[in-house]
Amino acid sequence: MNKPFAAFSRWLLLLVAIFSTRSAITQNTNPDLRATIPVDPKVKIGKLENGLTYYIRQNKKPEQKVELRLVLNAGSINEDDDQQGLAHMAEHMAFNGTTHFKKNDIVSFLQDIGVGFGNDLNAFTSFDETVYILPIPTDKPGNLEKGFQVLEDWAHNVTYLDDDIQSEKPIILEESRLGKGANDRMFKKIYPKLFEGSKYAKRLPIGVDTIIRNFKPDVIRRFYKDWYRPNLMAVIVVGDIEPAKAEELIRKHFAGMTNPASPRTREYADVPPYASTDAMVVTDKEATSYTVSINYPAFKEAAASNVGGYRDHLVKQMFVSLTNQRLQELTQQTNPPFLFGSVSFGSYARGYDAFGAFAAAGTGDVNKALNALVEEIERVKRFGFTAAELDRAKKTMQANFERAWNNRDKTESDNYVEEYTNHFLQQEPIPGIDKEYEYIKTLVPGITLDEVNAVSKKFKDDKNRFVYVQGPEPKAGDKLPEGKDLLAVIDAKEKADIKPYEEKAVATTLLTKLPVAGKVISKTKNALLGTTELKLSNGVTVTLKPTDFKNDQILMGATRPGGKNNYGLADKFNAEYAIQLVSTMGIGDFSPTDLRKVLAGKTASVNPTFSAIAEGMRGTSSVKDLETMFQLSYLYFTAPRKDTALFRSYVQRNKSQFANISANPQAVFIDTMYKTMYGNNPLAPIAVPNSAFFDQINLDRSLAIYKERFGDVNGMNFVFVGSFKEEEIIPYIEKYVASLPATSKKFSLVDNKVRPVGGKQNLTINKGKEEKSLILAFYSGEMPYSEEMDLKAQALSEVLNIRIIEELREKVQGIYGGGTNGGLEKYPYTNYTFVLQLPCGPEKVDTLLKAVKKEFADIAAKGPDTSYLNKVKIQWLEQNKVKMKENATWLGALMDIKFKGDDPDRFVHAEKYINKLTVKDVQQVAKLILDGKNQFYAVQMPENYSGKTAPAEPAKKGF
Repeated sequence: MNKPFAAFSRWLLLLVAIFSTRSAITQNTNPDLRATIPVDPKVKIGKLENGLTYYIRQNKKPEQKVELRLVLNAGSINEDDDQQGLAHMAEHMAFNGTTHFKKNDIVSFLQDIGVGFGNDLNAFTSFDETVYILPIPTDKPGNLEKGFQVLEDWAHNVTYLDDDIQSEKPIILEESRLGKGANDRMFKKIYPKLFEGSKYAKRLPIGVDTIIRNFKPDVIRRFYKDWYRPNLMAVIVVGDIEPAKAEELIRKHFAGMTNPASPRTREYADVPPYASTDAMVVTDKEATSYTVSINYPAFKEAAASNVGGYRDHLVKQMFVSLTNQRLQELTQQTNPPFLFGSVSFGSYARGYDAFGAFAAAGTGDVNKALNALVEEIERVKRFGFTAAELDRAKKTMQANFERAWNNRDKTESDNYVEEYTNHFLQQEPIPGIDKEYEYIKTLVPGITLDEVNAVSKKFKDDKNRFVYVQGPEPKAGDKLPEGKDLLAVIDAKEKADIKPYEEKAVATTLLTKLPVAGKVISKTKNALLGTTELKLSNGVTVTLKPTDFKNDQILMGATRPGGKNNYGLADKFNAEYAIQLVSTMGIGDFSPTDLRKVLAGKTASVNPTFSAIAEGMRGTSSVKDLETMFQLSYLYFTAPRKDTALFRSYVQRNKSQFANISANPQAVFIDTMYKTMYGNNPLAPIAVPNSAFFDQINLDRSLAIYKERFGDVNGMNFVFVGSFKEEEIIPYIEKYVASLPATSKKFSLVDNKVRPVGGKQNLTINKGKEEKSLILAFYSGEMPYSEEMDLKAQALSEVLNIRIIEELREKVQGIYGGGTNGGLEKYPYTNYTFVLQLPCGPEKVDTLLKAVKKEFADIAAKGPDTSYLNKVKIQWLEQNKVKMKENATWLGALMDIKFKGDDPDRFVHAEKYINKLTVKDVQQVAKLILDGKNQFYAVQMPENYSGKTAPAEPAKKGF
C-alpha cells in the first residue's frame, strides 16, 4: 500500500496530458499569456462549511462504477520525531477497524461486491499526502451508500484499538523488510545528503523500524487526531452517478465532521539550496551495477496558474525530451559510455523543482559515463538544439494530444481522479481536454528554439551540486574514483572544447518502393464474435473486429505456431535474443534513432514477438496513422536491418549490465532454483541473464533465425481491433499483408521435452546479508487441457489468495503480501503449473510453510467455503464488465481463439461460465494439483543465518 516516492512523480501527471498532443494547428499568434487557466466546467468543485473540498464528475466509462478517493493533505513530512513511519501505518489502520466495520470487515464487504484487495481497493502514503482508493460497482442498491460509509470511517472513525495496533506492527515491518537490500542501504547513506538541511531528509514514508516496533498506541492516535481533519481533506467522486446524488452523499457523510479546536498548522518543509558542491561514492557488496547522479539545487516553483505558466511548462518538457533523445543516441555507439542516461526536472518536495541528471554505467567505467553525461549537458548549454529537433518535438507533442482529444468521451474515470487529486494537493491546473487541446494548438507553434535553449539557464550557473555514485564494491586491484575525482571530471568537462550536435538527414518516408498488393479472396462473418474473417491471396487469414470502445485506437496482433523451441542448444542464445537484436539494429534504411525521427508526429508502433512456441507481431496506431503501422509491420517482416556497430553496442551494454548479477542474493537464489528445478537442463528457460550469454550470439546466425521465422508468413493469423471501418482497412491489408512473402512451408511448435524434475523436492539456499527470506513453491504436472479446468485452477488460486491474506498476513502476521498463481497450458504439452510466493522473515519460514500447507490440504479435502468462491466470482464478473469494452481484451481473446482453438462462447458469455463454478469444482482441481506428485519448494535464507529454520551453509534439505 505504501508508495513512498509518489510525491516525486506528481509533477509528471500534467506531462501525461501534455504528451498526449497533436497537430491540426490553427495559428493564434497572440494568446493572452496572463489569462488564468479555467477549471473544466464538467467537474463540480465545492467546499463544505468545515473546510472539506469535494470534486464531482459524471463519467460513464466504465459504466455502473464510481471511483471514490479520500485525499489527505498530510503525510510523513507532518510526523513528529517519535512518529516516523506512523503516517504510513495510520493508512494501514484504516483497514483494521472503524466505528461501522470491525477489523477486516471493510475488506470482506468490498470483496463481496467485487472489489479486490490490492488491485482495486488500495491506499498509499507519501511525504505530503495520503490517498485512499475505493472503486465501487453501482449495479446493486446499497453499494454506493456503504462505500461512502467506508470513506467517512476512514476520514474520522478509525478505532485504533490497542490489539489492532499491535497486530499491524509486524505487517508494517514485513513491508519495510521487502525494500531492504543493497539499494536501500546505499540510498540511506545518500538521501540525508540529498536533502541536507531539510525535514525531507528525515521523513521517508516507510519510517524507522525501531519506532514501529516500540511506539505506544497514543503516539499514532495523536497523528490521526492532529491531521485527519476535514480542512485538510478532499473527497473525489467520478463515475456513473448523478452529480446531485454524489453531492447529497458527500454532505450526508462529511458535513458533520469537525476540526480540532486548536488545529496544528499544516506547514510545508523547506529545501535549502546546497551550500557547497559535494560528492559521494557509496558501495555495497550486493550491488550489481554502477549509477551516477548529478543533482542541482532545488528551487521553489508553483504549479502553473495562467496560460503563460502553462506555456513555460511545455517549453521545459520539450527541453527534457530533446536532451534525453540525445542521451539515448549515445547508448547506440559501438562502445557506449553508459547503459542509459536521462535528465529531468522534479522533486520529492512539495512546491519545489530541481534539475537532475542520471546515467547507469553497469559494470563499466564510471568516469566514462560521467564524462559523457556532463559533455552532453554542456553541449546543450552552449549550443542548444537544432531547428529539426524542435520541429520533431512539436509534432510529437501535438500528435499525442490530438489522439487524447479524439478519445475525450471515452476516458476512464480513474484518469480524472488522478487529475483532481493533484489539483487539490498541488493546485495543478485542470482546464479539461477541450481547453488544453486549444492551448496546444495556439501555443506550441509559437515556441521558439531560443526559448527551449534558454531552459538551461535555470541551472547552468549553479555551481553547488551534489554528485554521487553508487554500485558494487570494487574488485581486488580495481579502484573507484573518489568524490573529488567526480567533481574534477565535471569541472574539466565544463571547460573542455566541445563541438555542436550534428543533425543527420534522414528519409521522410518509410518505404522507398511500395509492395505489389495481393487480394482478399474470401470474406465470412462470425455473428457470435461480431467479426469478419478474411482469407488473403498469400494464404494469410485476418480477423477484423471494429469497435467503439475508443474513438482513436487500433490494435494489431499476428501469431502462428512456431517459436524458439524449433532451435536446439547450439542456437539457444541466437534465438533467444533475435528479436532484441532486430529492435536494436532497426528496419529498412532506418536505425532506431533514424526511425524515431521519421516517425515524429505519428502515433504508430510495431514490435515482433517470439516466444517458445509462437512468433508474430503486435502493433498500435491512431486512425490517422494506420498506414504507418502497416508499413512498419511490412518492414519488420521483410527488411530487418544488419548493423554491426549497433550489434556490438547491444552486446557491450548487456555484458556490462549483467556482469555482476551474481552479487544480487535473490538473483542467485532464482537462478539456482531454476537450474535445480529443471535438473540443469541446458534448454531450460532463462530466469536470470548472464553476461557470458551475449558472447555466444552470432549476429549472422541470429539474423538468419529471425528471417526464417518472419520472412515467410504462411500460416500467420492477423487480428485487427479498434476504431476502423472495414472498407477503409481492407485496402491496407491487401497492400501490406497480402503482399507479404508466403511459401508452402509448414510452421509448427515443438515440444523440446524440457520438464521440471519430478517428485517432492526441497531446496534451501543461504544468500544475502539482510534478515529476509523468500518461499517459492511450484506444483506441476501433465494434465489434459480444457478451458473449463483452467478456469477452475484460476478460481483455486484466487480463493487461496484471499485465505493467505486472512491467515498468513492478518493472523500469523508473517507477510506483507504474497499469494499463488496458477493455471493450465495447452502447448507445448498439456500441463498445469501452480506457484506460491511468500516473502517473509527467516524466523517465520517454518510457521508459514506449515500454515500454507494446511490451507492447501484443507481446500483439497473440503473445498473452499462458499463465501470465498462467491467473492472471487463477483470480482471476476465486475472485471469482465470492464474488460469486455477494452480493445486489448478482444485482441488477446481473438488471437487465442485462432492459436489455441479456444471456445468463442466462453469468451463472449464468460459470466455464464463464471456463475457455474461450484465449491466441488474448486475442490476437484485442488485435489489434482495440490495433491500432485510433483512439488518443488525452495527457500532463500540469509547467509550465516543462526536460527533453527535453516542450516548455516547452502544445502538441500527437507522441511
